[in-house]
Parts: sequence; C-alpha cells; structure tokens
Amino acid sequence: MAEDTLTTTTAGIAAHGSPRLPSVDIDTYNIELKDDEGFLGDRASKGAFQRILDASRKPLKKNGDDPLGKKDTKEISKSTLDELLVGDDVAAAALVHGAIEEFAQELAYVTRRFLKTKSWAGTECIVVGGGFRQSRVGELAIARCDLLLKSEGFNIDLVPIRHHPDEAGLIGCLHLAPSWIFEGHDSILAVDIGGSNIRCGVVETGWKKAKDLSKASVWKSDLWRHADDEPTREGAVKRLTKMLKDLLADAEKEGFKLAPFIGISCPGVINDDGTIEKGAQNLPGNWESSKFHLPRSLVEGIPTIGDHDTAILMHNDGVAQGLSEVPFMQEFTRWGVLTIGTGLGNARFTNRKPKDKAKKDKSKDKDKEKDRKDKDD
Repeated sequence: MAEDTLTTTTAGIAAHGSPRLPSVDIDTYNIELKDDEGFLGDRASKGAFQRILDASRKPLKKNGDDPLGKKDTKEISKSTLDELLVGDDVAAAALVHGAIEEFAQELAYVTRRFLKTKSWAGTECIVVGGGFRQSRVGELAIARCDLLLKSEGFNIDLVPIRHHPDEAGLIGCLHLAPSWIFEGHDSILAVDIGGSNIRCGVVETGWKKAKDLSKASVWKSDLWRHADDEPTREGAVKRLTKMLKDLLADAEKEGFKLAPFIGISCPGVINDDGTIEKGAQNLPGNWESSKFHLPRSLVEGIPTIGDHDTAILMHNDGVAQGLSEVPFMQEFTRWGVLTIGTGLGNARFTNRKPKDKAKKDKSKDKDKEKDRKDKDD
C-alpha cells in the first residue's frame, strides 16, 4: 500500500519527508532535545515568553504596581507589546525589555544545545521564523540572542526570516518541487498546516525573474483557524480540499499557469509514504494514524490540475519555513532554522552545489593537489 501511495501522490518526484531535495540535503529536523526541566523547545516558544513576562508581573501585581494593568498576559497582543517598547510609559517599556532579555538568554541556551549536537555541528547561520519573529519584541530577542552567542565565541549568525512567517511556509513549498516543474508553469498551490491555523495559497514562482526562486511571492492565500471550530479530522480535510479548489479556480480565472503540484507543510515527522510518525498532536483528530494519509485524500479531491495528474509532496513545517531562505543562504554551506511558535520547530540544512560549481571546485582541488606535489618534488 505504501508503494501505491507514493506513485499516486508524488508521481516520481521525491518521497514525502525526503532528506534530499533539489537544492539542499536535510541533515536533521524536528529533533526533540531534553534537559532536567523537560523538552528544550518549551523554553524558547511563544508560551515561554508569555510565562516569563507573567512571572515578572506577579510580584508587581501584589503591590498594585504592574504597569501593564489587570489584563491577562495571554490577552496582550504582540502589537501592544511593540507599542509599549516605544511608548511614554518607561516602566512598561522596562518590564517588556526585561522579559526580552530573559527570553533571549533562554533562546541562547537552547541554541547552544542544538549547536553541540552532531547533526548541527558546523552550522554557520540560523534563520529564526515562526509567529513570534513577526514583532519588534521577537526581533529584539533574536538580535540579543545573536549577540550573546557571539560574545561566547560562537562564529554564527542568527537572523530573522526574510518572508513574513505567514507566507514563508507556503513559499518554502516551492523548494520541494523539482526544477522542471517551473519551466512550463508560473505558480503552485501550497498548504501550511499549523496547530491553530491552516493556510493555503497560490505561490508565484518568479522563475523568469530569478531561477533561484528568490523572487517568489504569495499571490493569494486563504486562512482557516481550525482551533476555533474544533472539526473532525475528516471535516478538516474536506475544508482544506474546498479551500484549495477555490484558490485553483481563482488562479485559473486570473490566467495563472498552475503546475500540477501541491506542496504541503505539516507539523511532525513525515514518513516517506506520506503518513505522520509523530508530532501532529495539536491537529484536529488523530493525524498520526497509519490509516490516515493526507496527500492521498487530497489527490482524491483534486485528481488533476490543468491537463495533468496532481502530484503532492509533504514535508515538515519547520523544514518548509527554512526552505524559503534557500536563495539567500548560498554564502553558507551548513545552516539551520528555528521556528518560534506553539513549540520550537527546527531543521538543519547543507546546501547542494550546482553541478557546474561542483565541477569548478573539484578542478580547483586537483590544481591545488598538483601544486602541492610539484612543491614536494
């Protein structure tokens, strides 16, 4: 059954969750590190920042000196915190800055632990994505963590992801597809599944402007907050299929040449047969069942795109966010991504050299070897 699944959903492209993609090798993803307090990801998540801020507020609340007032910490939006940083209330700004500093220390601790693992050895740059990044608070925490690591002698850059976190996962799905797909098409359908939301989009490749996909963008997207509706698993798939069909119709009406390919970004460890091994506990229903196969379910609902059979490839959501940075990470050989959201997504990549560049490097190595032998003689 697994073999049939592969042929009907990937059409000879690549296996779901593949460690080898057209532009990068995925050294590791979704690793779960622990310490005495539990999973490390829990120390550098969106919830962790809220807990830090809340802990700072508690003693002030007792004395009636909390500059953030009576509002619950979880109800304070990122935009409100950003405004407090530059507002006239210096006490409120100081409180938020203190939380940023403590969170940056936690993020630095977690990052150091990743860098000490064998699979993350030699990492030169880490891109930080996730919803927390899309705020001034998040940017400051990332920048402070970068400085902390550099002050400790780590030769590494920690940078915010370039694309909006809501779009990075969709754009990253382009890098799941082989390059031949882009030659006759200008866009794909992409899906970014999260613990609270499902986002679908039509992603323009920008192939004619830049073959490295650096000009890719989201033309149109649709968001469904499934956490509010609490659907069944089957209900979620039905809603997702409708969202994709509606986007497909809109794109065709607008004259887009959609590729017969759908890229899916999904939480968890993705098996090569399209099932989910673990890590999908926040999704509606049991997505980790061996009987559940999202790609096959979507192919049944959308069997063709244009005149061709639909091919679907699914990978981890942290991987997909990281892939959106591929065009901008070419100066590095090994780089990673951390996504700060409900949890801490992670992936480490090694860039695959284009064939012509690999040949040049090999030729240079031969010349160096020849020079060395000549000197020895």
